[in-house]
Amino acid sequence: MATIERIAKTPKAWDALSRPDLIGRQAHTLLLMANGRRSEKELSLLLGDDVSELAFGLRQQGYLQTMAIRVQDDEDDGAAA
Repeated sequence: MATIERIAKTPKAWDALSRPDLIGRQAHTLLLMANGRRSEKELSLLLGDDVSELAFGLRQQGYLQTMAIRVQDDEDDGAAA
């Protein structure tokens, strides 16, 4: 099985969404888009900019968390048959 990392909001992020001036526009937009189903790369593509540093900072501040999702490899499908 492979593991894919996804980015999700924390309870602190949900509180911050009602006060966009608290964290800044770019961070607010990233928090809106981080739904636990998108990777950092997907978020960068959606926002049109590399969000790595911003996402790292928001993780350090407790606004974002990384979730690991396990997915079955194609090779595993053949082995089970």
